[in-house]
Amino acid sequence: MRLQAPRRLRNKGRYVLLALVALAGGTAWLNRAGSGTDPLLPGRARAAMQAGGVTGTAGAGGVQVTQGTPCLNAPAGTEAPAPPPRLSGRLGLYVAVVDPVTLQPRRVVSHDPDGVFPLASTYKQAVLWAVLRQKDAGTLRLSETFEVTPGTQSLGNYPYDHSDVPTLAARMIHNSDNTATDLLHRRVGLQAVQDVADTLGLCRTRLILPTKDWWTAQAGLSGNFPGAAAFASLRGPELLRAAQALDEDARRNRADVLQRRLNDYFDHRYAPDTDLGTQNVSTPAEFAHLVAAEFLRSGLSADAQQMQRSVMATGFGRTRLQAPVTYWGGKGGNGWRLLTFSGYLHTAGGEDVVYAFMQHGADQEYTMHNTGAAFAWINAAMKTVLLEGDGGHVQPDAAAAPTAARPAMPTAP
Repeated sequence: MRLQAPRRLRNKGRYVLLALVALAGGTAWLNRAGSGTDPLLPGRARAAMQAGGVTGTAGAGGVQVTQGTPCLNAPAGTEAPAPPPRLSGRLGLYVAVVDPVTLQPRRVVSHDPDGVFPLASTYKQAVLWAVLRQKDAGTLRLSETFEVTPGTQSLGNYPYDHSDVPTLAARMIHNSDNTATDLLHRRVGLQAVQDVADTLGLCRTRLILPTKDWWTAQAGLSGNFPGAAAFASLRGPELLRAAQALDEDARRNRADVLQRRLNDYFDHRYAPDTDLGTQNVSTPAEFAHLVAAEFLRSGLSADAQQMQRSVMATGFGRTRLQAPVTYWGGKGGNGWRLLTFSGYLHTAGGEDVVYAFMQHGADQEYTMHNTGAAFAWINAAMKTVLLEGDGGHVQPDAAAAPTAARPAMPTAP
């Protein structure tokens, strides 16, 4: 038995990365018999990386790339508690208390920290960071306004014409508006968003594609798209050229045409493997580090950082956490058989915590109902790294014990 959305919600629920804030209002679901999809094995993601000329070796500290750009070497820590039975498919989790100065994890629990997963709407926080970087550089004004055209409209609801940057940013994070995201993503440039990952040494993280682009690739509406496996192997200038060509094709298609072609794709041709070569992707360890840098070492001016924190505080997840917090910011995403959540919190006890949850190849086509189980797992993991005063199991003396020195992790310039 698998869960299916009511027909009136099918198009939006299947193909649009829904604003997870809608979960607070609840959604009615219907049951329909059907068969599941075999979960994607983590090794396939590693093979895709190696096909692109980036060779990694797994160790206690994660994955160390031995060619090209030095990559993040995040400690895996201890194995996370067992996930709730409701969570099916391939699962990844990274929860860490981090040093606010060095971003080094102090205490970590994880599950498949180096597995590559689709990000869905969770990637949108990187667009916000790139926007604010350009605001600080003087190459983008917050007062700029944007028009929505048939070419720039993505799936789902979209903003009014003449919306300015703060309006689009708020819709992108709070409402998970895909068109607002794409307008900002294209304004700063595809490479500027990818640079968010590249400057942090996140070698398995791809952030380059606006939302309409990956759906165009999946729907088969791009004559320039080289195919999922080939695209997954691209790096550097080759990746940028392929992404730009795909983006040009995406802007030639109206949203309603794209929607119809996606219906056919998911009904008849969907395979989980292709998600890793058509969507933005990351690993739990890498994306948790991105979140830590985003909130603790963003490199932004004081006013830009204030805007970043204010907007990110409107994302989804704070009310699902059990730890007492004085600040929280985060973003989630969902799609066909996938679900993602990420966030940063400053606890009442004064510690800085990041988390990244990823699910891919779920038994359920619609994964929003898995939110409770996902946060049950996140909360269970947090209890193993938080101090007793923050609702965790760690004794203060144990938390203060010295740890072996590690090289500093990359931070934003």
